[in-house]
Amino acid sequence: MRPLTFLTIEHEDQCPPSWLGEWWEERGVTLRRVRAHVHPDGVAAEMIPADVGDADALVVLGGEAGANDDADYPWLPATRELIARSVEGGIPFLGVCLGHQLATVALGGEVRRNPAGMATGLTPVALTPAGATDPLLGGCDGLRVVQWNSDIATRLPERAVQLATAPDGTPQAVRFAPWAYGVQFHPEATPEQVDSWWVDKPSAAEARERAAAASAAIHAARDELRTAWRPFAARFVDLARDFRAGRLDAPVTTGD
Repeated sequence: MRPLTFLTIEHEDQCPPSWLGEWWEERGVTLRRVRAHVHPDGVAAEMIPADVGDADALVVLGGEAGANDDADYPWLPATRELIARSVEGGIPFLGVCLGHQLATVALGGEVRRNPAGMATGLTPVALTPAGATDPLLGGCDGLRVVQWNSDIATRLPERAVQLATAPDGTPQAVRFAPWAYGVQFHPEATPEQVDSWWVDKPSAAEARERAAAASAAIHAARDELRTAWRPFAARFVDLARDFRAGRLDAPVTTGD
């Protein structure tokens, strides 16, 4: 059986696959990375493909953009189209933070600015009853993870199932289909990566004091975070492998 390939969509240099990419590659996964943004050193942005080709899963990562900020981030419409086409076509999917929000919009939901303000720092995962028995999220209840987001899903797509709830009551993890997930948190984020967010990102102005204070805690939790979220990465590989082998439900199309 050929090795798995994951197509990853990246929106900025500060949001690479990081730990998720490391753990997937340890399990023999090839990452086909699309860097959709213009790089600070002038390297040109890469085009969002129309489909995933022969990749076994689509992973859309985080970034400074809002899910509807098409004027400032012109690759977002194509990314949403790729997500919708992939999920409805039965391609395993994982959206991380912005990727989760883009999937929410692409599949018929709604994303808005969080009236409670920006979420940042270490946050416990609070699974719903559906999340407790989910093959990807089950076992994550109470685990701490990095959260950094200003936007939230205010209305989920029709078929979506909420798997975890953030402390402010908003969706923290969602199953869009048996093969498609979104997480509002950052299982991939290293402490150094998070430091780059509160130093460099425009959104950090809103939460710089809190983010700086959280930095020491995130660095101290490095081993805890790696131990907690490596199994999550492994389970997504298993999901993609099971889907390719026909051991997951067949896709349900919208009929549009």
